[in-house]
Amino acid sequence: MYWLSTVRPDGHPHLRPLIAAWLDEALYFSTGADERKYKNLAGNPRVLLTTGCNLRKGMDVVVDGEAVRVSYEAQLRRVTDEFLSKYGEEWHFTVRDGAFLNPEGGGGLLYEVRPKTAFGFGRGDQCGQTRWRFW
Repeated sequence: MYWLSTVRPDGHPHLRPLIAAWLDEALYFSTGADERKYKNLAGNPRVLLTTGCNLRKGMDVVVDGEAVRVSYEAQLRRVTDEFLSKYGEEWHFTVRDGAFLNPEGGGGLLYEVRPKTAFGFGRGDQCGQTRWRFW
């Protein structure tokens, strides 16, 4: 599970859980055109994506970047395959007319986030943090 942070038009933060997949050095997620995430991204594409776990081991990660809409069908199909591999049939997306649709017909818009920076926060016996910069 990931958490996506966007900014509302009034500057107030908006945070929602979602699924995402890592492919070709980018994170991908989807949203519908009627959702607040989409409306926020239309005005400000800057986002934070976070993931981690509630255990006392592992690493939490925060990715900072800009969300860019993906409508190229070949890339949509590649991301569909990645979601299927990661999440199974429950999240088997289909591609139609440049859209990325979940089994209930929702979603529709696929976004790519290429990290500008990322932060990792280690847990457990080896606590610490690190920062990565992407060019």
